[in-house]
Amino acid sequence: MPASKVAEIRRAPAFKNRPSREELLARGKALREKCPRKSHADWNPPKNRPDPVALVKEGDKDRLPELLPVRHGRMLQSPFTFYRGAALNMAVDLAHLPTTGVRVQCCGDAHLGNFRGFGTPERHVNFDIHDLDETLPAPWEWDLKRLATSFVVACRDNHFSKGCAEDSVLTCVRSYREHMSEYSEMDAMDVWYARLDSEELLADMKDEEAKRLVRKRLTKERERSALEHDFPKLVHSEGESLRIKEHRPTIYHPTKRGHTFVPQDVLDVFSSYRETLRPSTRVLLDRFEFVDMAIKVVGVGSVGTRCFVTLLMAGESDPLFLQVKEARSSVLEAYAGKSAFRHHGERVVVGHRLMQSASDVFLGWTTGPEGRHYYIRQLRDVKVKAIIENFTPSFMAQFAEWCGHTLARAHARSGEPALISGYLGKSDTFDQAMAAFSMAYADQTERDHAALAKAVRNGKLEVLIERQ
Repeated sequence: MPASKVAEIRRAPAFKNRPSREELLARGKALREKCPRKSHADWNPPKNRPDPVALVKEGDKDRLPELLPVRHGRMLQSPFTFYRGAALNMAVDLAHLPTTGVRVQCCGDAHLGNFRGFGTPERHVNFDIHDLDETLPAPWEWDLKRLATSFVVACRDNHFSKGCAEDSVLTCVRSYREHMSEYSEMDAMDVWYARLDSEELLADMKDEEAKRLVRKRLTKERERSALEHDFPKLVHSEGESLRIKEHRPTIYHPTKRGHTFVPQDVLDVFSSYRETLRPSTRVLLDRFEFVDMAIKVVGVGSVGTRCFVTLLMAGESDPLFLQVKEARSSVLEAYAGKSAFRHHGERVVVGHRLMQSASDVFLGWTTGPEGRHYYIRQLRDVKVKAIIENFTPSFMAQFAEWCGHTLARAHARSGEPALISGYLGKSDTFDQAMAAFSMAYADQTERDHAALAKAVRNGKLEVLIERQ
């Protein structure tokens, strides 16, 4: 179609209420009057800031009591593990900081450990955000500040230099800013279909040794299968029955009245879950029979919430492992407003579909026998988790570029990229402000971690240190 004809169509009445890219850029730039970009540099803890240990205890509420010592032990390991488990603490702090008022679908827990490669239904391996338990519409700055600060805390944990930490933050934020500008120039459908393909990311890597190691990990994950790897690791035979292996305190069967508890309610739970899947996926799920389930402790922030691994079989050598995760209210809810969804499992699933370039085909939600909300997905599907403690300084910066790009793409799907891009601009003014904030908030994280360690020493928190 000739360009003149396209321009004529775009001037048609159907587009008269839709602001142009230039108008959105101008509106974004105007937001600097209300919220100067340099104002994001500030972190001064308010006098009435809640005690960090009290917030940890608040986050403990309604978690499984037998797993609280595990949660505390994992948070105690380092400032970075504390940071990972303290999404509520940072949400409280972020709520008092300046924002542009521009909202997107936020992750709510955007630290670098929450970004990884995983398989798509089309069998590509994308780099994307993994867990979205805290997802909610909220100011875009909240995600970016949590992500940027995580790089400083991780660099310090790895004993990298201050310069390396600053470089990682600046790389992350610059990547977010520049890619948001690119998304602002793209058609809506192109933004929606954009993805970060693992092979393309590897091709651009400059650190050859890091490239070799990442490719080796990627090849290994692509070759693994549930039958050959997960099945012998997680399952054993008890007579003629298959059971998930226990490995207390992180994998065990829930009990009720002293007996192993595989409730009849599970069938109702899966029936409800089935109805949230696409009809084609229901056909696939119906090929499998439920065999067993057990509590499986995962991560840091999720420890103590009700997380299960379930074993389903479509034949004697055809297993499927699904993860059933409790979906509680988002830590952002008290500050960004309640979710539009009454069911928190649905909130999480919709957040995945809005922010990820491709989501698990088994992603759905259900309600447990006590009225608790859950969401369900595959336990593993070519998941390439970052081993942050093995990062080199150069790979940390490379990873920061990927994370900034990924977050920009995720935000651009639900927000107005031109509005955000207009605010960010082309200079590094915002980048430098974020670097200053990240350094200051990393200091705060270390102080909060020290407060947790003191509470443990004083016997105010029970801790279980797991054997490696």
